[in-house]
Amino acid sequence: MYKAIINQEKTVKIEPKNLNKTIDLVDLGNNCYHIIKNNKSYKAEIIQIDTSSKLVKVRINNNDYQIELKDKMDILLETMGISTATVAKVDAIKAPMPGLVVDIMVKEGDTIQKGDKVLVLDAMKMENVIQAPGDGVIKSIDITKGSAVDKGQILISLS
Repeated sequence: MYKAIINQEKTVKIEPKNLNKTIDLVDLGNNCYHIIKNNKSYKAEIIQIDTSSKLVKVRINNNDYQIELKDKMDILLETMGISTATVAKVDAIKAPMPGLVVDIMVKEGDTIQKGDKVLVLDAMKMENVIQAPGDGVIKSIDITKGSAVDKGQILISLS
């Protein structure tokens, strides 16, 4: 079972084994989909995915939604009262996937907090906002706007 929190307001439980029975989904390419549910038609487009915070921004019939996804482990930790926000000290921000640096939102010497937007990475025609995995101070920015990066490559060093 998974849980999706939509715009921090509505919580939906998702059972993957039942998903194909309740919706008809067609991949149109370029992160666009056609969905039929309960005889209603929807056009869905994935605008942005942030894998580190499990947030997805989706446009459905020209309305934008931010969806926070939680898997079994997230739900279990939540029910036990354990916060997944506790993060060990991070000394670098690395590329989660290969891509092209579209924008850098910080500069050397900036103080950042967990969740702050630090840069935008374009991967497979989709812009991904990379957020700070923890608190720190920008020690160095090891990439430039427009540069291509590999998965795991250090993008920003922290102190």
